[in-house]
Amino acid sequence: MLDGTDLIYAYDGSFEGLMCCVFESYQRKEIPSVIRPPSAQETLFDTAKWIETDEHKADRVYNSIPMKISSQAQELVKLGFLTCDPHKEVLIFRFLRLGFKHGGKVMMMLTDDTVCSLQKAVRHLTSECHKFKGFVRFSVFGEVLVAVIEPKNYVLPLLSPHFCDRYRNERFMIYDKTHGMALIFQSQKAELIFVEELTLPDVDSAELEYRRLWKQFYKTIAIEGRNNPRCQMTFMPKRYWSQMTEFDEIVGLAKWQVAETGAKEPQTSLCTLDAQSTYKISPDYKVTKKD
Repeated sequence: MLDGTDLIYAYDGSFEGLMCCVFESYQRKEIPSVIRPPSAQETLFDTAKWIETDEHKADRVYNSIPMKISSQAQELVKLGFLTCDPHKEVLIFRFLRLGFKHGGKVMMMLTDDTVCSLQKAVRHLTSECHKFKGFVRFSVFGEVLVAVIEPKNYVLPLLSPHFCDRYRNERFMIYDKTHGMALIFQSQKAELIFVEELTLPDVDSAELEYRRLWKQFYKTIAIEGRNNPRCQMTFMPKRYWSQMTEFDEIVGLAKWQVAETGAKEPQTSLCTLDAQSTYKISPDYKVTKKD
């Protein structure tokens, strides 16, 4: 069996593609040192082996996980793919090899670096998802509710069941600015689409009044004597503030201070909605491409 010291797999970035990398490894009796998605930067001298995505092979690997390891391991792998860990492909690959060797016991092998790192990444994902269930702020544009978020992890598939159930009679969109994706819900159906960048129209007077009332409510319920900024930032980190209505004035002041000091602020360009591909979300938040 090749030790994979210089072996690099390249795949299309899909979950099915990653499962095919696992299949290829067993079929060819080789272990890659790197599994590279399209977004990863190539080095000058590496020669990657391209792994084609085959749904039949992917299903064989995916369906074998609960039979040879456990259903909990299958869930961990599925969630692990949604994390922002830069080495998630290799972690999932190594975890599955451990699982196929040791069975369900792999879930308790917390002293193993691979198992520990994968579970840590998934905890970060689920924690961020939990925060966004309370931090997402919608604005009204005509008859559509729109929210913009900037998560580290790919949280939209996990947020979909929560918001689709909560706003089942509404039409809404949650735009993930970090990953260039949007969750669209209309006519009782949820879809994920690729969105390169997004331009929103100016808000009307009614929306401005809603925002003013929300800010007033936020200030009214605050107890000045119990103001604790450190505790607040523990439960509501600053990186979420830019998309939260109640912090508009604070974020605006920070931007004004940046302008006054001449510091460079990251620029964001906005253009029209561009849906390249459309995806369907199943009840178990598995994302599949629509025909």
